[in-house]
Amino acid sequence: MTSRRRRWRCGRHAPRWPAAARPPAELDLLLYTSTWHQGPEGWPPQAYVQRHLVGDGVLSTQLKQGCNGMFAALELAASYLRADPGRQAALLVAADNYGTPLADRWRMLPGAVAGDAAGAVVLDTAPGFARLASVVTMSVSQAEEMHRCAEPLFPPGVTEGRTVDFAAHNDTFRRRAVTSGEGTMVLVTLDERMIEVIDRALSEAGLKAADVTRLTCMNTSQEIAEQICEHRLGIPASRSTWDFGRTIGHCGASDQVLALEHLVRGGALGPGDHLLMFAYGPGVTISAAVVEILETPAWAAARGGDA
Repeated sequence: MTSRRRRWRCGRHAPRWPAAARPPAELDLLLYTSTWHQGPEGWPPQAYVQRHLVGDGVLSTQLKQGCNGMFAALELAASYLRADPGRQAALLVAADNYGTPLADRWRMLPGAVAGDAAGAVVLDTAPGFARLASVVTMSVSQAEEMHRCAEPLFPPGVTEGRTVDFAAHNDTFRRRAVTSGEGTMVLVTLDERMIEVIDRALSEAGLKAADVTRLTCMNTSQEIAEQICEHRLGIPASRSTWDFGRTIGHCGASDQVLALEHLVRGGALGPGDHLLMFAYGPGVTISAAVVEILETPAWAAARGGDA
């Protein structure tokens, strides 16, 4: 699915709207995505953002799509804006804080350390500093056990005080895959689907891998980043944002938004450049998007590259 006419504005702190941004009253949609628990159980965090920022005149809802939740938000928001010519803009927010007793940020992820962050973009029908050239998501539901198979399916772990441990789930899943031909095929399918998603995103944007200026994935270890960039995508790891990501950790669904702002604000992306964004999340879902930079935004030029 592509959104060739959509433009967006970006900022790490959603409430601090640049002067050229739309006022909250002109928004039509608020999508909030996260990977970890948000406040009191049963309470919707998007309602807090709606109350303090955008008001009651927009459709507001939460997405639970794991680490690639922002990609799902982009797809849904683009379709929502297209469905009615009167709709103008959508605010997409991602936020996570892992500083809780049931989350060990240092050990719960395979090849990554969890970081706390929030990011937001406005997807707009009016011209902005960047264009969403394509966004693609595919699923490999045969691998859904990858994020749960080290513990019972029910009752939910949080209700029994069990710590979250995706590293243990991943290890258990891969050990089973070694002893099962079917499991091995799932791992092969994951690699094939990853390449397919990237190829589709590039094709729909009218690009080849060589045309990509920079690449941002999830903030993982250098080894994993190099495997994704060079061995699977054929893009030099030097074009990735690993050097930035290693300073903040894996920030749930915010990684790619933070990297985009960092690159634009620091001058590493300018008019005519293309950023390939990639992520995968529980399910398993695999997503990619291409963003074309149209101009240097005022908020980047004014702060002189201060990231």
